[in-house]
Amino acid sequence: MFNPRCLKKIACAACVLLLIAVSGCGRPPPPIERESFVFGTRVNLLIASAPEPKADEAAAAVLREFDRLHRAYHAWQPSELTAVNEALAAGRSVTVGPELRDFIFEARALAAQGEYRFDPGIGRLIELWGFHTEDFQPQLPDAAALAAWRKNPASIAQLRQEGETLSSDNPALALDFGGYLKGVALDRAAVILKAHGIKNALINIGGNVMALGDKNGKPWKVGIQHPRQPGPLAILELRDGEAIGTSGDYQRYFELAGQRYSHLIDPTTAAPVRHTQAVTVLIPPGDKAGTLSDALSKPVFIAGSEDWQAVAQKIGAPAVLRVDASGEIQITPALNARLDFVGKPVVKVMPDALN
Repeated sequence: MFNPRCLKKIACAACVLLLIAVSGCGRPPPPIERESFVFGTRVNLLIASAPEPKADEAAAAVLREFDRLHRAYHAWQPSELTAVNEALAAGRSVTVGPELRDFIFEARALAAQGEYRFDPGIGRLIELWGFHTEDFQPQLPDAAALAAWRKNPASIAQLRQEGETLSSDNPALALDFGGYLKGVALDRAAVILKAHGIKNALINIGGNVMALGDKNGKPWKVGIQHPRQPGPLAILELRDGEAIGTSGDYQRYFELAGQRYSHLIDPTTAAPVRHTQAVTVLIPPGDKAGTLSDALSKPVFIAGSEDWQAVAQKIGAPAVLRVDASGEIQITPALNARLDFVGKPVVKVMPDALN
């Protein structure tokens, strides 16, 4: 027969277990997570060791800044950047605000550092391939238009900048900050979070990730996406202020006649890169760690099997993981020492120094 006293004992036991779960183990609360969709990708923000109202206020400020940057410098929707591109296409000079002036100066310097493999001036070429929209179609560019671009290629190097006034003799020059602005946003987020008293956070903008502090006393762990399989290829513990950037042919691409065409286009061939599936770079702490994580993965990706390691050394990104077209995993010693690979794949560790 059921005994009410047993029910009372069970209830008391349940209370004890609940108290142990809540307070006995001393577990810290999980990070506060906020998400958005901006820069054409998913944005994820984790904030640890902070009261929820404080974290909410900081996260809201970060997401507002992301939205402002996205709207102000969108290359294909009405923005200050499209106004610049329209003026350049018409052969007119144009005056820009100080923020855009500084962005252009910095982006041009980064492009030159990588010998213009990463080139924010090839917006028209990106448009020819159809990657300027979210609903790009599986079709090749018009052959005549592509031949015309190859005959008169554009580059940010052709942009004249006198103070806040821009001009160019090449009407095909069009700026697109798609390979740069997410990194800038990471750096902005770090500044905003610190200004709000947030010391521990993980900011993820479509694979460009920056860590602040730690996750309740433990390092933030980040998965590096496998370019051809679901789930991560490797796990990395990110230290305070570090950032990683990944460029992959699996993010924005279409397939046609059994061939994959990604948004990562080599300006020298005017065609999507086919020799690389993915590149990840690890950037040490610094005021521009986020910017560099975004911009420096592109020239290494585009460089190819013969030159990628030399390019990585030249641009100051020695910690690199590369997956080539065959799926071979290549990694520099600087990054190999930090990664925990999933499933024990065969990994080729590259020489530590180039002769």
